[in-house]
Amino acid sequence: MRISPKVRMNRLFANGRCLDVAIDHGVCNEPSFLDGLEDVAGVVDQLAAARPDAIQMNFGQADLLQERAGKDKPALVMRIDMGNPYNKTRHRDMWSVLQNEHEPLIGALAMDAACVVVNLFMLPDEPDLFRQCVQNIARVRADCDKYGMPLMIEPLAMLPNSERGGYMVDGDAEKIVTLTRLAREMGADIVKADPTTEAGDFYRVVEAARCPVLVRGGGKEDLRTVFDKSAALMAQGAHGMVYGRNVYQHANPRAVVAGLMAIIHEGADGATAWDRYSRSN
Repeated sequence: MRISPKVRMNRLFANGRCLDVAIDHGVCNEPSFLDGLEDVAGVVDQLAAARPDAIQMNFGQADLLQERAGKDKPALVMRIDMGNPYNKTRHRDMWSVLQNEHEPLIGALAMDAACVVVNLFMLPDEPDLFRQCVQNIARVRADCDKYGMPLMIEPLAMLPNSERGGYMVDGDAEKIVTLTRLAREMGADIVKADPTTEAGDFYRVVEAARCPVLVRGGGKEDLRTVFDKSAALMAQGAHGMVYGRNVYQHANPRAVVAGLMAIIHEGADGATAWDRYSRSN
């Protein structure tokens, strides 16, 4: 009997929407990503109390969430790959590998994850990095089908390193749409996509995905701007957000989660979300 991924998807999308707070940055080997994550146990305590729909982690820290007693905790989304494109300088050899090459889903199954996530990098003049990502996705897709594990693919189109330094998003709608379509063609159950430069173009990403689309947050921004942009993207058909630094690098992550949950689950605009955030502070 084939196990449907919807069994686990229902734990993420209770009403068709999801806020996934990502704290899986420890495998990126980028010091600036770790500001605010020095005490991972403390962050998980704060997030569990804030009750987003999910927390995105790696296997080595997932016990901090999954060993908590009770059933009303956020679902676990587990990253199962890692790579070196996150640094400000371009490396001589760019790579992306599965964290467990032989049994990539074993940790997610052991930790009762609701979903796994894998990158699909497209960097200028790095075709081998792209090939490695395609191989990673192909490697895990069959296992995801076997075990009913939803696969989240994260298509990442990046600017040349010479323009603004390393790991900078290219918001060109054409590139994001094309890479999103590729992710879906390879069997994505969920797409974690970068926002388009013009929020009004994001509906094209949703159309290309033909599965739930969660918006990737990227680097920390002014919070009021984050709320306004998030509301605009939800209006374009997004099913939620995967935000990391825009949550855990703020002084009160619980209040940020309250504002984002209002946008995602109640259809609040940016001003209403800001008010919810302010009242939760």
